Amino acid sequence: MAILAVVPSTSVALVVTRSSTAGLAHGAAVAAGIVLGDLIFVLLAVLGMTALAELLGSLFLALRYLAGAYLIWFGITLLRSGAALKSAPSESPATSLPTSLLAGLLITLGDVKAIFFYASLLPVFVDLSSIQVADIAMIATLTLVAVGGVKLGYALAARKVVMLIKSPRLKRSTRLAAGGLMIGAGSYLLIKT
Repeated sequence: MAILAVVPSTSVALVVTRSSTAGLAHGAAVAAGIVLGDLIFVLLAVLGMTALAELLGSLFLALRYLAGAYLIWFGITLLRSGAALKSAPSESPATSLPTSLLAGLLITLGDVKAIFFYASLLPVFVDLSSIQVADIAMIATLTLVAVGGVKLGYALAARKVVMLIKSPRLKRSTRLAAGGLMIGAGSYLLIKT
């Protein structure tokens, strides 16, 4: 789980972007949303995710479209914002903590890598037919520590880099790069769908 969480992906890009543009709390909220999505997948794997994925295939597709559209919207918002990155970002409806949490959740629920892992690879490591409540709790804890720890690490690193940036020109370049990255990640997600 930790290795898959470390691999650069749309979720990593979102954690880094939210943490660097809206603050560490937002990066942590995105990470929490990602972990929540992974915990939902753990529950679905235990309950028979493959059958559920076939039944709800169009819902997963809709979530991918929503996640891609959100990333593109967020990227455009970053590109159009006139203000440079701030040390203490202001809270706006576009950057509320619930929005960051929801963004992380949607990205995860539409992530083919997460679906593949929990539907195909998790059953290889865990005998889901004989799983007990204690086993589910242990898997949930491992998910929280592995995925949450890695994503929170990305959020902390991104915020630290932003705090080191002093030049307004460099701040603007960082915001533009982050916006472009979000638009690219959202477009890629929509094209892959």
